Amino acid sequence: MAARRHGYRDYNIALIGKKALDFAARTPKPTDQPLPASIGNCGFTQIKTLTTRLGDDPLETASPDAGSAATFTNGGTAVSYDREPGLASSKVGDPVVMCLIAIPRDCPKDDLRGRVYYAVDLAAKGAWALPDSQHLCGGA
Repeated sequence: MAARRHGYRDYNIALIGKKALDFAARTPKPTDQPLPASIGNCGFTQIKTLTTRLGDDPLETASPDAGSAATFTNGGTAVSYDREPGLASSKVGDPVVMCLIAIPRDCPKDDLRGRVYYAVDLAAKGAWALPDSQHLCGGA
């Protein structure tokens, strides 16, 4: 059963990846857009910073076990405890399509942490599906 659920997740990621690329193809001159607010919606942005998970060092020169983090010009973020290959191949300023794929439930009022975005770097062609915070809403 676990393998079956994993297959559905892979299929859903593939569908949102196609949607992100179709979205990019329909917009010849992308401009910065707000973070998507509804699951399945996408928007353009650019990479503002690429650092380790804690923001201490530039990602390109960091140790592989330092994690990954990115900020985007639309105010979005992406965080991973691992070195994320899609982020590691990216550069500051690269255009990105971000699509919202998950919103946690039962969160305290005004705690928006834990949203998961699928993103495609349109220059480096890397992709990732990462949360916007190290913790889910209501966490540390």
